[in-house]
Amino acid sequence: MRCRYNGRMPTRRELLSSMLAAPLARGLQRSQQQPNFVFVLMDDLRWDELRCMGNPIAETPNIDRLSREGATFQNAFVTTPLCSPSRASFLTGLYAHAHGIKDNRARDAESHKLVTFPRTMHEAGYETGFVGKFHMGNDDTPRPGFDYWVSFKGQGTYHNPDLNENGRTVPTHGYTTDILSQRAVTFIERRHSKPFFLWLAHKAVHPELVQRDDGSIDDPNGGKFIPADRHKALYTGVRPPRRPSAGIEPKDKPALERKIDSLPALGPSTGTDDETIRNRLRMLKAVDEGMGEILNALQRTGQLDRTMVIFTSDEGYFFGEHGLSIERRLSYEESARIPLLIRYPGLARSGNRINEFALGIDIAPTVLEMAGVKPAYPMHGKSLLPVLRGDAAGWRKSFLIEYFSDTTMQRMSHMGYQALRTNRWKYIHYTELEGMDELYDLQKDPYEMHNAIRAQAPVVPALRKELDALVKS
Repeated sequence: MRCRYNGRMPTRRELLSSMLAAPLARGLQRSQQQPNFVFVLMDDLRWDELRCMGNPIAETPNIDRLSREGATFQNAFVTTPLCSPSRASFLTGLYAHAHGIKDNRARDAESHKLVTFPRTMHEAGYETGFVGKFHMGNDDTPRPGFDYWVSFKGQGTYHNPDLNENGRTVPTHGYTTDILSQRAVTFIERRHSKPFFLWLAHKAVHPELVQRDDGSIDDPNGGKFIPADRHKALYTGVRPPRRPSAGIEPKDKPALERKIDSLPALGPSTGTDDETIRNRLRMLKAVDEGMGEILNALQRTGQLDRTMVIFTSDEGYFFGEHGLSIERRLSYEESARIPLLIRYPGLARSGNRINEFALGIDIAPTVLEMAGVKPAYPMHGKSLLPVLRGDAAGWRKSFLIEYFSDTTMQRMSHMGYQALRTNRWKYIHYTELEGMDELYDLQKDPYEMHNAIRAQAPVVPALRKELDALVKS
């Protein structure tokens, strides 16, 4: 049956005009339906510190709501488990060897030059906001591409921070986590004529450290974990869970067994005490309360179900596994694995547990595709939208973790590496240490306690070939 035009058959010109107008109308409709985004980035939060990720004592009901009402990625990782490189990878969708932020030194000037995905979204018409810890040096000045900017110098403090708010210094009073959450709520509740993207980067649950101008820290053995006053008694007397590798002296790990100046050998005495872990969970409680305020603000303003909420972390943290405490940096699961929760009705199915590998570099292409914004350049990351839709055909089966040696942490000297992670294997090639590579069969040894580099020697050449291919690609 042929369509009619004002009661008559349409002319050829009218049909052609209609065909040309249809894509434009669909484009306008897509623009009107572009989602908002709230991206919450934690500092040093392990994937297993949340109740929804199996922690039996954590009180995280608001964060857990994201998991209950959305998708939980069971196998999410960062590609460089160190703050500055990891954050730059989230912002760019690139590996550290490509974006150039390879360590935690003062990267102030370089960070202003990064072509970030929020900057691309801003240029495409999004209203963009940044609230929190930028962590690429001490520079707290606004970065390109953000309409609203709230940050602080370097590591900041947990009480009464001086904020750089849109280029001016604003003294505040209170607990930093609460202040950052409130600034996020303020951004959400302001009048928006365009769809918005908000990046909220918490200082929590990082220890209180003082950063020098060159990016190094005054207390390389770690600062204190400082919860809000209202949470200081939380979890008192509760014993936190431990992994079997906690407090165990590393065996068959030559890189960790090296004698380095006066540093003690790794083992039970170099691990993490229970009160430190409890204090981290107490700090997390304030983040969770802020998450509740953010969700309530989205609900009050009628934006909750058209806002994609993403919650994740820049890397994990050691609780004494292999005798390690303050260090992250290494490619073991405790350091490289992160939580990743996405709530967006209609796409992130409620309660969906996803086993496919997701990486920090995937956030940029995911958000850009969801927003209908073209990336400014090819990215190493891949959009997670097909996986969220249930189409994992052709998805990655392995990925690269890389670290570039720096001098901030003495124990990590000369420990640059390239690591391959597959469903079964983790192969770690130390680029500066001869004969110290490691291999773990994660099916048999999920806690990476037994280096199988000799016992499984026949599989090493194929894994090395795959690793080399990932590095080159």
